Amino acid sequence: MIQRAETEHSKELGCAKHLLLAIGSANVIGVSLPASLSSHAGPGAGQGRSVFFSDGVSRIRLTLDENSPVLIENSGETAVLTFDGPGGLISVEGFVEKTGCHCPKQAYITINEGCIFSCRYCNVPNLDKHIKTPDEIASLISDAVRRENVECISLTSGVVGTMQEEDERLFAILERVRPFGLPIGVSVYPTPGLSQRLFELGVSEVKFNLETATGKLFAEMCPSLDRDVLCNALKEAVGIFGKNRVYTNIILGLGESKAEMKQCITHCLENGVIPIIRPLTPSAQLSHFSRPLAEDILSISEFLQSELLRFGLDPSASKTMCAKCMGCDLTPMTDLHLGEVTP
Repeated sequence: MIQRAETEHSKELGCAKHLLLAIGSANVIGVSLPASLSSHAGPGAGQGRSVFFSDGVSRIRLTLDENSPVLIENSGETAVLTFDGPGGLISVEGFVEKTGCHCPKQAYITINEGCIFSCRYCNVPNLDKHIKTPDEIASLISDAVRRENVECISLTSGVVGTMQEEDERLFAILERVRPFGLPIGVSVYPTPGLSQRLFELGVSEVKFNLETATGKLFAEMCPSLDRDVLCNALKEAVGIFGKNRVYTNIILGLGESKAEMKQCITHCLENGVIPIIRPLTPSAQLSHFSRPLAEDILSISEFLQSELLRFGLDPSASKTMCAKCMGCDLTPMTDLHLGEVTP
C-alpha cells in the first residue's frame, strides 16, 4: 500500500499520465482482473501481465507489480488509481479495461512470436518462437469480436524467415481477415513495394518503426537493420495511404539529446509521417537503463503536439494500432487536451 500524503489531488488521467509512464507499473487490488496473458508485442514483451486503466478519455497500460508505488483499487465497474505525485497524493477515478487481443477494443495480434534480429532494447528474440496460421489468427479475431467491442484489427510481427516469406505469410492472413469488415493496421519491417500491396489488400494504416531519433543510435541499437529502408518505406507509404494514415514508433530514452529527438519529430512530420514517442521500457540488453523522466516525457510530447498543429496532422484520427490505443505513450490531442488540429 502507498502512504497517503496529507493533500490529495484529483486529476484527469491525461494530466498525470507522464508521471505514470515514468513509473510504468501498478499494484491492483480488489476485484480480480480479467484474464490477460503476457504480451508478445510492444513495451515489456514477455515481461508479464499488465493492466489497462482508463478514465473514459485517456488510457494507460501498466505492468503488474505488487511493489509498485501506484495503486489501483478495482471494484469491478469502477476503479481508483492513486499514487504520490510531486504535490501530494494524486487520485484518478476510472475503470479497468478488458482487452480484445493485446489491448482494449482491438484484435492486435502478433503473427510471428520471435525474431531473427536482435535489437538491443527488444526482448522478442528471447521468446519461444511461434508462427500463427491464418486460421489461428482468424479464430483469435472471432473470439475477440464475440467477447469485446472490437473496433479494428492490428497486425504486427517479428521476422523469423526471409523477407519474402514474411510478406507472403502476411498477404495470406490479410486475405483471411478482410471479411471481418474492420479497419486493418499493419506494423512490420517493410520491403520495397509493400505499401502498395497492403493498400490493395484493404489495409487502412501502416506503421514502420524508425525506433531511434538518429541514424547513429539506430546502428547501435539495431545493427542488423537498415534505417534508410524504413525512411524510404515511410515516404512511399504516405503517398499511398495519405494523411493521418502512416505512423512510426520512436523510442524516448536511448541516449538521444532533446534536440535530436525534436529534429527527428519535425523531419517525420515534414514528410507526412506521424511519430509515436514511446518511453523506453528497459529490457533485454538495456535492462540496466532507466525509464525516461516524467518531465522529459511531457516536454517532448508538448513539442510533438505543437508540431502536429503546425503541420496539420492528427493522431487522434487513427483507426488502428498504437495511436488508437494510446496506452503506452503520452498522446497529443487526447492526453494533453490542447485542442484539435485545424485543417
